[in-house]
Amino acid sequence: MKTFIRLILLFSTSLIFATVSAEQVTKEQIKGLDEQVQDIKKDVLGISAELNQLEEKLLFPSNSQVSVFVSVEKGAGFEPDAVQLKLDEKDVAHHIYSFKEVEALLAGGVQRIYTGNVRTGDHSVQVSVVGKSGGSKKTRTSTHTINKGVGPQFVEIRFSGSGVEVKNW
Repeated sequence: MKTFIRLILLFSTSLIFATVSAEQVTKEQIKGLDEQVQDIKKDVLGISAELNQLEEKLLFPSNSQVSVFVSVEKGAGFEPDAVQLKLDEKDVAHHIYSFKEVEALLAGGVQRIYTGNVRTGDHSVQVSVVGKSGGSKKTRTSTHTINKGVGPQFVEIRFSGSGVEVKNW
């Protein structure tokens, strides 16, 4: 019986020492693994950014690409709540603005609302915006024609005190 108790004590003691040394090795391994995971994460983020750029070049070749941006004229007294964009009578984009997005636009920010492919030539752009002006809600709708040439086309939609302005960049 004494031999059995000694054997159990010896076994328990060896397990305790094995657990302590395993924890030390595991902590070192965890630190090494954590560094490797961080390196892999950086690599994956870099590859993801490159893939996004390649995808955009593939989906929107520069000779047919059109990008539409939204901005608000400083001091216009107009705060957009939502905007809808139609290109050649087709709904292509809509957006409901958060408080922070409105603040950014009022501070001079620009939002890309649409990127797509169109043929060269004239295209109809219809913009509908709902927003606040002078404490009351207003809806503004404007239709313009843009001329898409060879190469990428950039269009700005600017909400001003007098209405909606659309211009090519």
